[in-house]
Amino acid sequence: MNLLIMGGPGAGKGTMSEKILKKYNVQHISTGDIFRNEMANQTELGILAKSYIDQGLLVPDDVTNQMVKSYLEKTDLGNGYLLDGYPRTIDQAKAFDEMTKGTSLAIGRVISLSIAFEELAGRVTGRRICKKCGAIYHVKSHPPKVEGICDVCGSELIQRKDDTVESLTVRLDEYRRQTEPVMLYYGNQGLLRSVNANQAIEDVWKDTQKALED
Repeated sequence: MNLLIMGGPGAGKGTMSEKILKKYNVQHISTGDIFRNEMANQTELGILAKSYIDQGLLVPDDVTNQMVKSYLEKTDLGNGYLLDGYPRTIDQAKAFDEMTKGTSLAIGRVISLSIAFEELAGRVTGRRICKKCGAIYHVKSHPPKVEGICDVCGSELIQRKDDTVESLTVRLDEYRRQTEPVMLYYGNQGLLRSVNANQAIEDVWKDTQKALED
C-alpha cells in the first residue's frame, strides 16, 4: 500500500498520518527526514542538496526527486509507504510517476483532507505548543489541565508566530496554488479520494479508512 496524504495547514494531516501508520504498518516518508539523512551520511545527493541549502536556495526538483527515489529503493518498505509533503508540485508528481512507473514504488492511492477556511482558522489560531517538549494542545478541543501549562512537562505553552489568520491565509493560498494541479493530476488517474476533514477526528478516520480500502 503506497500512499500520499495531502491537506492544507491545520487540516489534520499529522493526526491521520499517525493513525494510518499504526493501522496499516507502512513506512512514513517525509522529504525533511530524507534530506537530513542524506546530508548526515554525506551521500552524493546529500552533498549536492546541502550546497543549495547553504546558499539559501531551494533544492531543485530533480535533486529532490532523485533523493526520494534513492531513499525508497534502499529502504525496507514492508507493507508500503506513506508520503507526507511530497510530491508538492505538479512537476514533482510527474517526475516521481515517471521514475516509479511499472515498479512496486508507484503511488497507489492519494488522500486529500478537505476543510473549510473558517474551520481551519479556528484550529490554527487556537493551537498551542509546549516550548520545551513540543506537545500540542488546542484552547477548545484539547486544552491543557492548567491554562498555559504543558500537562507532560509543566513548561509554558506558546502560540507559534505563523498560527495566525493572516499567516494562514498566505500559507493556504500558496498551498492551493501548488497542490490543486497535483490533485487534479491524480484525480485524472483515478487515484484521488477526498475526505471531509470538517468533522470529529474519529469520523474523519472512518472516512479515511473507507477511502483507503474501497
